[in-house]
Amino acid sequence: MNKSKISNKVKRSREDVIFDIVNTIIMTAIIVVVIYPVLNVISISFSNANHIAKADITIFPKGITGEAYKYILKDKQVWTGYFNSVLYAAGFTLCNLLFTSLCAYPLAVKDFVGKKFFTLFLTITMFFSGGLIPSYLLIRNIGWLDNPLAIIIPGCVGAYNVFVFRTFFQNIPVELPESAKMDGANDIIILFRIFLPLSKALLATFGLFAIVGMWNNWFSALIYLTDQTKYPVQLVLRQYLYVIDVANLQGRAGMGGGAINPNILQQISPKGVRMAMVVVTMFPIMLIYPFFQKYFVKGVMIGAVKG
Repeated sequence: MNKSKISNKVKRSREDVIFDIVNTIIMTAIIVVVIYPVLNVISISFSNANHIAKADITIFPKGITGEAYKYILKDKQVWTGYFNSVLYAAGFTLCNLLFTSLCAYPLAVKDFVGKKFFTLFLTITMFFSGGLIPSYLLIRNIGWLDNPLAIIIPGCVGAYNVFVFRTFFQNIPVELPESAKMDGANDIIILFRIFLPLSKALLATFGLFAIVGMWNNWFSALIYLTDQTKYPVQLVLRQYLYVIDVANLQGRAGMGGGAINPNILQQISPKGVRMAMVVVTMFPIMLIYPFFQKYFVKGVMIGAVKG
């Protein structure tokens, strides 16, 4: 019994061991490079002004204080930006998954007449685009300037996503839609009652992509929005990064709040406030990402490999 177990074990060569060691070293270095800046930002956000001025903070806060976060959370514009970002991310994700599925389904049907034309059309969009100025003129001409639709609708369908969804749909056994058609189901029922329930991993993966992409999107809002009450939290972060200084800390000039206690200036600094705002902005994504991680590899691979 023991001999059989030993014989079944695959002997590892010296090259395999060296490969594992080198790979572990490289991956550890990458992890350190990625995590260190995040820990440094968090540490600065919790440190007082004296240590921030000395620039002696690494990955551990010094003179721990939460005044920077209190300062930020009193700003009504931050909460408004949060609400807008959640609205934009939810609307964009819903439109992205819905329209991508509706576009991919007919391309997965064998007898669809316009399959080649639309496939070629989508492929062209992967290499060419009109650019910023034509996009702005289009949004202006349809009356979407300073409208949330200008943030949600443009870009909600991507050719790459459509092709991945199409490939996954093609891997679903043809017996399922055929039997459904025999029972009187139309294409809409087949898509929403058969295809999409079988695509949970794919939907979760690309839903995560859409949420992260829209949450981090600030340029579209900068171009198309003028009303600050419609700004996403990323534009509020941009204001903090470019505007916040000692004068703002003293008088809350332009930040939507009253004057703060001058004694607090000994505990916080403009840099501490900026770093705290960065943490507040990225916290929701850091919170939800682990829950979607288990779908990530499965969703991408299952839609990218054709059986």
